[in-house]
Amino acid sequence: MDISVINSLTYEDFVNIFGNVVEKCPLILAAIWSHRPFKDLADIETHITEFIHSLSDSGKEGILRCHPDLAGRDLQTGALTRESQEEQSQAGMTTLDSREILDMYRLNAEYKKRFGFPFIICVRLNKKAEILRQLSERLKNDRAAERERAIEEVKKICSLRLHSIVTSDMQTKL
Repeated sequence: MDISVINSLTYEDFVNIFGNVVEKCPLILAAIWSHRPFKDLADIETHITEFIHSLSDSGKEGILRCHPDLAGRDLQTGALTRESQEEQSQAGMTTLDSREILDMYRLNAEYKKRFGFPFIICVRLNKKAEILRQLSERLKNDRAAERERAIEEVKKICSLRLHSIVTSDMQTKL
């Protein structure tokens, strides 16, 4: 999808196509639509980042709470968004053995209790062993540091999802 095509999208189409680049937060894309015309994908990412950074700490935590637990109940029940399902599957979250499942549940619960939001990591850039290691390691962070770390992971996820949408659209036109 060419940037001129993106810039010509109606508000509704823009939000429908890009609304889940930040998990279950179409409001962010709705808010940045008015900044068109975008120069390129990096410009879209910049507007998303600026929007997120303009939020209070509780607003940022709201974004984080929209994310599902890794290998959690939503994965088991098929309630994940299409993007999260694909990402968790590629990272090996669907092939955890019983010990890994127990570790994930225990660590996810401990993390959520400590920070008040789910553990977020860009699973497309990690495999299950690294995810488990990071989950355990990041439990040592204080709340403010972990909130910022999780927001950085959200931005990585967003970037990869944006690029996937544009690339997949170009693939279907070939």
